[in-house]
Amino acid sequence: MLTKRDFLHSAALAAVSAAAVKSTPAPAQSTSERPRFFKAKDIAEAGFVYGLPIVMNYAIMYEYAIDRNSGQFKAPFNQIKNEANTFTYKDTAIVTPNSDTPYSFAWLDLRAEPIILSVPAVDPKRYYSLMLCDGNTYNYGYIGSRATGHEPGDYMVVGPTWQGTTPPDIKKVFRSSTQFSVIGYRTQLFGPDDLENVKKVQAGYKVQPLSTYLNAPPPPSAPAIDFPKIDKELVKKNFFEYLDFALQFAPAQANEAEMRAQLARIGIGPGKTFDFKTLSIEDKAEIALGMKEGDRKVDEGVASAGKSINSWRVAGLPGDSAHYNGNWLSRAVAAKAGIYGNSPDEAMYPYTYDDVDGEKLDGSKHNYSLTFPAGQQPPVNAFWSLTMYDGKTQLLIENPINRYLINSPMLPAMKTNADGSLTLYIQNKSPGSDKEANWLPAPNGPIYLVMRLYWPKAEPPSVLPPGEGTWQPPGVKRTS
Repeated sequence: MLTKRDFLHSAALAAVSAAAVKSTPAPAQSTSERPRFFKAKDIAEAGFVYGLPIVMNYAIMYEYAIDRNSGQFKAPFNQIKNEANTFTYKDTAIVTPNSDTPYSFAWLDLRAEPIILSVPAVDPKRYYSLMLCDGNTYNYGYIGSRATGHEPGDYMVVGPTWQGTTPPDIKKVFRSSTQFSVIGYRTQLFGPDDLENVKKVQAGYKVQPLSTYLNAPPPPSAPAIDFPKIDKELVKKNFFEYLDFALQFAPAQANEAEMRAQLARIGIGPGKTFDFKTLSIEDKAEIALGMKEGDRKVDEGVASAGKSINSWRVAGLPGDSAHYNGNWLSRAVAAKAGIYGNSPDEAMYPYTYDDVDGEKLDGSKHNYSLTFPAGQQPPVNAFWSLTMYDGKTQLLIENPINRYLINSPMLPAMKTNADGSLTLYIQNKSPGSDKEANWLPAPNGPIYLVMRLYWPKAEPPSVLPPGEGTWQPPGVKRTS
């Protein structure tokens, strides 16, 4: 599927191959208007880094809310889709999917009018959150246990240009920087026998247009859109076409002015119609080289994000527009490391490909263990988990016990050591019936591990601030 971790690694190579095909220069720009070769390469490189999260988001939106035959389709715009189960290896549209909390999704089209999000009263013992993420992949707001509490309430989401009156019963207004936005709901599941309770909470989530909420006549519908089809092969060839399309729904913010101006020089932006196949061979080559270099920088950024602590990368990658402050590489790294990740105050995500000695984790070569000393499990207000992914794809793996993670709600069924410490067994084959309760099945190959600390404690011991907290994740050790 197109959003596996390496879905863009071959994009530049595909473009280079295409550059060898005879083509007609684009009529939109004359040679004198177009920047010289190396400058255009630099613009394409910066544009790829800037546009990667936007294109990734569009690809997921297309699968989830537009293409009913995608195999990943959830619901049309402005409707909620509740998942009555946690994600498994069969869910492939999002890299590093969360299998702790049954998801609900609502993709919003904010062009015609605001959307009202309503939440029910939720038991204070059960963590839940609504993450509001726009087409720029900015986490522009939260509703839920940490942000707004457990009381019922109505909240309004508006588009970037909306001006209007807020109804009196609305608790808060959230403004998306783009005309399309996604709401990612996470509802804690305590165990398999708790699923019906989660469904009851999900049934209380409501999504409706402002006019419906007010029982008023709706405004004129927004114009129909011919959304361009996107898949793994198309994104390799047409990356900048997709960026060009998506930007029309994302009014430029002040810190984007220079980047947008540079993209316009190579034919990308509002009023432009970037078409790679019509470029000259030289122009194709410069675009391809820029994309390849941009992709390399993003990969390097993922590998070195935050701070290395016992071979775990501890970083506060996702956030809102102010968090990134125009650092497009940081935004791209956050998306490629795991798009739609929570902001640090909501959740922290230590991740690793390596054991404590810096060697690559590989389930075909070694067995591993991870031990939390007594009283030193991850410090959270909600709960924590450790999830196993395939090291190549960042997707969940099929395994004989259908276990994709170990989390703190599972602790009563797990075994602790005599000194009160907790050891997790990370390996491809069962460690034996006496240890299987603590077994996290690994792939028969490269391993990628992600911790999730939901609502991390702010007071010591804490993982916050990211990379500088007083609590540190223990290293993964080889046991064979």
